[in-house]
Amino acid sequence: MTLTEKILARKSGKSLVKPGDNTWTECDKLMTHDVCGPGTFGIFQKEFGENAKLWNPEKVVIIPDHYIFTSDSRANRNVDILREMAEKYNIKYFYDIQDRSNFKANPNYKGVCHIALAEEGHCKPGEVLFGTDSHTCNAGAFGQFATGIGNTDAGFILGTGKLLIKVPPTMRFVMDGQMPEWLHAKDLILQIIGEISVSGATYKAMEFTGTAIESMTMEDRMTICNMVVEAGGKNGVVPPDQVTFDYVKARTSDPFEPVYSDAGANFVVDYRWDVSKLEPVVAAPHSPDNRKLARECSDTKIDRVYIGSCTGGKTEDFMAAAQLFHRAQRQVKVPTYLVPATQKVWADVYTMPVPGCDGKTAAEIFEAAGAVSPAAPSCAACLGGPRDTFARMNEPEVCVSTTNRNFPGRMGHKEGQIFLASPFTAAASALKGYVCDPREYM
Repeated sequence: MTLTEKILARKSGKSLVKPGDNTWTECDKLMTHDVCGPGTFGIFQKEFGENAKLWNPEKVVIIPDHYIFTSDSRANRNVDILREMAEKYNIKYFYDIQDRSNFKANPNYKGVCHIALAEEGHCKPGEVLFGTDSHTCNAGAFGQFATGIGNTDAGFILGTGKLLIKVPPTMRFVMDGQMPEWLHAKDLILQIIGEISVSGATYKAMEFTGTAIESMTMEDRMTICNMVVEAGGKNGVVPPDQVTFDYVKARTSDPFEPVYSDAGANFVVDYRWDVSKLEPVVAAPHSPDNRKLARECSDTKIDRVYIGSCTGGKTEDFMAAAQLFHRAQRQVKVPTYLVPATQKVWADVYTMPVPGCDGKTAAEIFEAAGAVSPAAPSCAACLGGPRDTFARMNEPEVCVSTTNRNFPGRMGHKEGQIFLASPFTAAASALKGYVCDPREYM
């Protein structure tokens, strides 16, 4: 069996499963947030009853993160409803925010759910994580089965702790070779999606292996797994190793049991790349599979740059952008918006010395380059949101972004144009005022 099949077999109490099997699968953690949480609890109460008990309050994780720093009353009410539900059902892991004027006054508030799940030790090898967000697949970086579900399925899990899952076939992506200094994990996943298309992995598991993957940090592995849904994937997974174990054990003492694909496991297709031969790429408007070399788009004038989100707003993403800015010693030519994914990332931006940058922090480097000061951690403009959302595209502008989707209207204005890119390419583009290959500054 493949890694994904082994997890689903174990969590369904079976010795063997195969692609196409429908199996009742035990849930280890269920995550929801402010957009889907109220609806999820509404369905649970409607179907199970107002006085029904949750299957396990300690396995439910609620993370407000999408529409937080806004004056929109309906968005604010969503967070209030989550607070009421957390109190009613005695949910242990509710990362609340009450003072929106100063996010630092809310020590329990985390920020973007997928990064917060990892930081707080909720992601563990061999487990099953369901979440009411399509990028829940981010957690596959830990060698677990993680996938997004709808409110109805989540409401069912609240009452039963399980879900009927069809076992997906597995595609394998072998990434070997030495990563050039100007190449980033974001380039690799954009390369893959451009190769197989946004429907190329529809209802399939995507397993990532090879020496390039093995040499990656957990944050880079999260970047890879985060965007499998943009290829139609059911889930993405990286075989866990010592890098995984060190990260997890530093954040939780809970036990876990990793699994791995058998030597004779059946993969429906194999793709292979030598990453040393790849170049920086972007996904041009309006689809994540509209792959182009960054240097091929050098005549595209841009209006803004956005660095943030679950895909491109982690500590190492900001370190990468800061390193390029420091090396270039130039000012940005377009507004450059910075949105750390979580409170921890925000603190790292302000306190952690950027490697190879004379002891300077990323915040100091960003200020010197003329970027906009880092905003409060949240999803912010990644998916548009209310009109007063930080960095929302309220005009038909051209943006280079480290986010994950570039469909019309995704970041706000329906006529906006979004080029998905790595933090290196985003930073280089900010300095140039055009879509820019980062090798110009590295």
